[in-house]
Amino acid sequence: MEQITKNKKAFFDYEILDKYTAGIILLGSEVKSIRNKDVSIKEAYCLIIDGEMWLNGMHIAPFKQSGTHQNHEPLRDRKLLLNKKEIIKLEKKVSQKGLTIIPLKIIINGKGLVKVDIGLAQGKKLYDKRASIKERDLKVEADREIKNNI
Repeated sequence: MEQITKNKKAFFDYEILDKYTAGIILLGSEVKSIRNKDVSIKEAYCLIIDGEMWLNGMHIAPFKQSGTHQNHEPLRDRKLLLNKKEIIKLEKKVSQKGLTIIPLKIIINGKGLVKVDIGLAQGKKLYDKRASIKERDLKVEADREIKNNI
């Protein structure tokens, strides 16, 4: 399993309550661009429309080696593949105030298929973000001390 990209901002801005792995419907040029790691999920989010899960705002750069007439639209909406039960479960949870679904990372599994890890997330308050920064700084200092003692 190869990790293509990770949404670092999601882990800082949101508390992840639940994680799912979903397939994604892509065009050939999109898969080639993802394999070249020309993809960004910073501004992406998921919506449930008519019982289907859609990923909006994911930017996949046009594939450079192909001509302009065969390329894809970089910011088009892409359909995610989840079980009907999972979609219904997520739809019920998202209807609660303050919960959203965001992509966490894009991976290519052992069979060569592109998968998206999505998370049910709740926004962090400012003081929670400060606590995250403090924990990260303490971890860096501890790692630095261990490295210096070796």
